[in-house]
Amino acid sequence: VAMKSYADEIMAKFGQVNMVFNNAGVALGADVIDMTWDDFDWLFGINFGGVVNGTKAFLPYLIESGDGHLVNTSSVFGLVGIPSQSAYNAAKFGVRGFTEALRQEMKIARHPVTVTCVHPGGVKTNIVNNARGVSQMGDVTTIASMFERIARTTPDRAASTILRGVDRKRARVLIGADARVFDFVARFVGPRYQDIAAPATRVGYALARRKGIIK
Repeated sequence: VAMKSYADEIMAKFGQVNMVFNNAGVALGADVIDMTWDDFDWLFGINFGGVVNGTKAFLPYLIESGDGHLVNTSSVFGLVGIPSQSAYNAAKFGVRGFTEALRQEMKIARHPVTVTCVHPGGVKTNIVNNARGVSQMGDVTTIASMFERIARTTPDRAASTILRGVDRKRARVLIGADARVFDFVARFVGPRYQDIAAPATRVGYALARRKGIIK
């Protein structure tokens, strides 16, 4: 209801809506067996529900504009599954499926709306600092600092890449070299990546515990 009211207010103020970016994201670090329903619902309500609500609220106005573009943010975690990220994976895979289906619906109905799904890799944001479950894994400051070093893409560069994809009316936009690696693995290794990644992750966890990075 609140999102629909917001969309109506935007339409009333500007008279037309041509472009909408649904970019909702919070993080949760927890294995399935340890994850609480409260944490799962919190993440899913934002990461998936936020995108769906934004889409539903603005889509009629995008169609009405005659030249609309909808951009929904998934993640590289919407391309492959990552241990301890099952809730995040579920939401971001959900965004991907929802967006890809919607793009086809717009084409079938010949509505003047192009739909793009964005898959960012590591972008320098505060997502780790605001995540749930990180303190149970280890020192939040240390983990956030590691993420800062790994995340090579700035928000400005990510925005430029997304806008370039919008101009070219692409179905999928990958942000960063790490996103291209994830996409390659998903396409060419297929489900077997799970059998390769699991033992590698086990070794990574052991090394991180030895260095005191995680508990």
